[in-house]
Amino acid sequence: MEDNGCSEYKAADIQVLEGLQAVRKRPSMYIGSTDTRGLHHLVYEVVDNSIDEALAGFCDCISVCLFADGSVQVDDNGRGIPVDIHPKYNKPGVEIVMTILHSGGKFDKKIYKVSGGLHGVGLHVVNALSEWLDVRIRLDGKVYQQRYERGAPVTQLCVVGDASDRGTSIRFKPDREIFETTEYSFDTLAHRIRDLAFLNSGIRISIKEEGSGREETFQYKGGIVEFVQFLNKNKNVLHEPIYIKTEKSGTIIETAIQYNDGVAESTFTYANNIYTAEGGTHLIGFKAALTRSINDYARKYNMTKNGTGTLSGEDVREGLTCVISVKLLEPQFEGQTKTKLGNSEVKGIMESAFYEKFSEFMSENPAVAQQIISKSVLAMMAREAARKARELTRRRGLLDGGSLPGKLADCAERDPALSEIFIVEGDSAGGSAKQGRNKTFQAVLPLRGKILNVEKAQLDKVFKNEEIRTLITALGTNIREEFDLSKARYHKIVLMSDADVDGAHIRTLLLTFFYRYMKPLVENGYVYIAQPPLYKIARGKSQWHAYSDREKDDVLKNIGDGAGVVISRYKGLGEMNPEQLWETTMDPDRRHFLQVTIEDAIEADRLFNVLMGDAVEPRREYIYAHAHEVTNLDI
Repeated sequence: MEDNGCSEYKAADIQVLEGLQAVRKRPSMYIGSTDTRGLHHLVYEVVDNSIDEALAGFCDCISVCLFADGSVQVDDNGRGIPVDIHPKYNKPGVEIVMTILHSGGKFDKKIYKVSGGLHGVGLHVVNALSEWLDVRIRLDGKVYQQRYERGAPVTQLCVVGDASDRGTSIRFKPDREIFETTEYSFDTLAHRIRDLAFLNSGIRISIKEEGSGREETFQYKGGIVEFVQFLNKNKNVLHEPIYIKTEKSGTIIETAIQYNDGVAESTFTYANNIYTAEGGTHLIGFKAALTRSINDYARKYNMTKNGTGTLSGEDVREGLTCVISVKLLEPQFEGQTKTKLGNSEVKGIMESAFYEKFSEFMSENPAVAQQIISKSVLAMMAREAARKARELTRRRGLLDGGSLPGKLADCAERDPALSEIFIVEGDSAGGSAKQGRNKTFQAVLPLRGKILNVEKAQLDKVFKNEEIRTLITALGTNIREEFDLSKARYHKIVLMSDADVDGAHIRTLLLTFFYRYMKPLVENGYVYIAQPPLYKIARGKSQWHAYSDREKDDVLKNIGDGAGVVISRYKGLGEMNPEQLWETTMDPDRRHFLQVTIEDAIEADRLFNVLMGDAVEPRREYIYAHAHEVTNLDI
């Protein structure tokens, strides 16, 4: 055999990563990523362990502290991690929990009947990916302490004091050798902690930040009923929240629903406190039961087209706010990310229980049933009008891969993964973008004025809006129930608007449309915001572009703010000639893009309602609260 320069492959060449080495070698396998998302996941893992103690009935108080040195401490008043010697490993229980993968009490249902830590890697992973970790356990009147560095114990477990209560305190500092950033977001952690407090009624969870002095405490005796009220805070609700709870074969299902007069559906599902972004069997069962119970009631009382009309799932969920929380013994999640519940039995439990109890509620509360069904009938009428508008559009060859809109300047590339589209406002900016682009892979779609605010519009109004129809056709995916991500014609959809108030409003309108009608585009990272420069700085034949006031100051500091320096403030994209627009905003080697992501779906849902909904006061409060963050404002 010809020698290609490769050495022989023998057993000795096989590398075995023992203990926590595997975690440090491949951290993304355990926490998803090493960016800010993975960083925050470390805190979630520790907090989830405390929540599991609460679910077992041994903890009702949890605190999180962000220290100025970058470390985080999570403290609870649970039973405390065991400190006695394990008979097989001859080590304290806490050391086993901290250093041996797939160990812990969650595999024994006598210890934890319900837990969010499915794979048993929580604390081991946090320990492995920390520069150092200090654990203190209050148990049997004593305080036990042990310290670890990058996963390895550097001290023995020892008694360091007396304790009057019990619980566990874990303080760790994320390892800079592992993470791209080690700076925590107070808001990101607070939102997650708030959700956990809603999902576990009565538990008190607090978070504070040493550097800023910020502190918040969450405790909700009403549980997910208060969760729904929080989500509907800025909306005009039709009735009090409806709460349904059932338990069967160790599975507990809680559902809280409340309708508002809007058009958007806001449904959030959880399994063992884990947010199931992709839904699963609990959501399928709920949707089937809701649709069937409302249709049965409507037919019984002849409330839809003389008793012959049938309301669709979309009809009965318009304006619905819903939280579903399932707690079960052996959760089965599809995929590593735990975003979809797969337990088949949950569908049947949810469907039968919700149908029975919600049907009973409507019979006992006919006025509320009348409001819900009247709203659903209006949604059905709007859907029928939208269907006619959609069919008319299809006959014109649009929406389903027919002729593309005339205003679209398409690119030559036919591979969506290599193609990008710039959505710009106005003919002036559109003209410059069309001339300045690289026609090989860059398409340009100019829109006329501001699109419809879909947060307040029925579906038929959406389809009647010419600019939205143009946008749907150009992107190729269709919307809502007919949305198909595989038909996306571009995998980079760039919102390019002026850096002023009008430009920000246009971006928000577009983002609202994408979030409400084409959400998978955002979830899969297809949507971006272009960052045009704010200033052009010139001296003689040399020129520089600055994208913020800080960059402008840095440029002036480097070149010297003396005679001959001219600073120009860009008022809009239309002011730029094609060459300038390419150089500053469209050239892949020099441009600045922000990728739009949904880190917190609940906060995104709330924010779109605040910014684009009917209520004025919440919007005014938001503007006042965030006014200090504005760096450039054109009036």
